[in-house]
Amino acid sequence: MSTEKQYPMTVAGKQKLEEELELLKTVKRKEVVERIKIARSFGDLSENSEYDSAKEDQAFVEGRISTLESMIRNAVIIEEEGNNDTVSLGKTVTFIEIPDGDEETYTIVGSAEADPLEGLISNDSPIAKGLLGKTIGEKVKIVTPGGEMDVEIKSIS
Repeated sequence: MSTEKQYPMTVAGKQKLEEELELLKTVKRKEVVERIKIARSFGDLSENSEYDSAKEDQAFVEGRISTLESMIRNAVIIEEEGNNDTVSLGKTVTFIEIPDGDEETYTIVGSAEADPLEGLISNDSPIAKGLLGKTIGEKVKIVTPGGEMDVEIKSIS
């Protein structure tokens, strides 16, 4: 009996995946089919780069649809806890790097909705792993691929 991987995520994260899935199914899939149809009209498929490109795009779209369906089907919604004393999944954490004082803020989410450029880091990331379970005021040593960093947790929300 195989167990499918579970994907922890926020309600907003699941909604974002559902919107992407809907776009792929209703718009992108049709666009790719139309491109294939047009490319077929160019004749010899063995030397038709338009056809090859459209087929590659089709494979990508279908693969992404399959991935999203699995993630949504196996989503585990992160419950919002009233407790903002401890860093946990779904919480936003602000910390200061020691000794330089750079302040950083991240929301810890499941890997399915991680987007570091938007301040959403995966619970599997080195920074999140170092912060999970810690409390406000606690000093933490985080080991990252780029080296170690010392931080002090300033707020959790």
